[in-house]
Amino acid sequence: MRSVLLFSFLFLSVVISNPLMAQHGITADQANLYTRAKSDYLEFEQIHGGYVQTDHVKMHYLLWGNPKDTPLIWSHGSLSHSYELANIAKLLTDGGYYLIAVDYYGHGKTPIPEKEVSLYNSADDIAVLMDSLQLDRAVIGGFSRGGYIAAAFYQSYPERVRGLILEDGGSVAFNSYNHRMSEESLHLKIESMTPEKGVVNNYEASFADEKAAYQSLYDQSMGGTQFELLNIVRQQGDHWVTYAGLSDFFYMKDEKQFRDLVLKPNHAPLYGASITMVQPKIIFRNLHVPMLILDPVSDHDPMPFEKENIALAMKFPKLIKRVEYPGIEHNIHYEQPEQFSKELIKFLEMVKK
Repeated sequence: MRSVLLFSFLFLSVVISNPLMAQHGITADQANLYTRAKSDYLEFEQIHGGYVQTDHVKMHYLLWGNPKDTPLIWSHGSLSHSYELANIAKLLTDGGYYLIAVDYYGHGKTPIPEKEVSLYNSADDIAVLMDSLQLDRAVIGGFSRGGYIAAAFYQSYPERVRGLILEDGGSVAFNSYNHRMSEESLHLKIESMTPEKGVVNNYEASFADEKAAYQSLYDQSMGGTQFELLNIVRQQGDHWVTYAGLSDFFYMKDEKQFRDLVLKPNHAPLYGASITMVQPKIIFRNLHVPMLILDPVSDHDPMPFEKENIALAMKFPKLIKRVEYPGIEHNIHYEQPEQFSKELIKFLEMVKK
């Protein structure tokens, strides 16, 4: 199986094996796929896509399923977007969910706001979306950084949460592991993951037209139109961009910024620092809704939080279900989509009870 590491750092979303993000060369014949992809994308967006104006941004989102079913609002991981669960959306809606997936700041078709924002503003945006869809309460879930947004939402709007689904993010303070490392180990780890070595900045690209941007992302080994790639591409003036400004927005463009986020987060801009402000031990001290923790465990786990997750689950045995995924580094929903879907559907029974 192809394994593409797009965004590897100590605490943010390490998107492993994500078919939407691979960069491969394509043939002349495959270049003609753009026309079909554009048609497929527009048709899909007409059926499933929407926008809502919040106080901070015009936010893009996707909908699947029956509005009478239990709503699940999903926040994706870093460098992913609202199509993250598209390949298993039918499994989830057949299982009883009304699936709603957002593009948060700088991802998909949602731009980076001009004013200062944090992960908690993303939570506010979700509340506005719920109001626009006339949803009083929902299951709130997310992957990696999206898990921290889910936790921030619960802290801000606990009365609007029916349950929480946290896929390797949001259940443990992200710096928990980093702060246990020796100075030397931390230095080596940060140094080995700098964007200057090609981990991040090569995805922040500019193109003359949308077709060229689409072609830069197309993965010929996957086949098909891969029309979802067009959700990543955004027009900016007279050119088209992918992931524009995200390394600055995350405050991750060099080793100094990385180190500040780990050791001196108050030196960072608010959005970059805000993930350090999500403190699950405080947020969940009086947990009153069901929670599903999806916990990958491997030798190379970038977020080794299993001990903390076990402790949290033991504190609330009637409310928290923790599911361990051995041998997976981070991205469960892609590595084991059917098992991921089954766990979410089983969790729905806990929520209904």
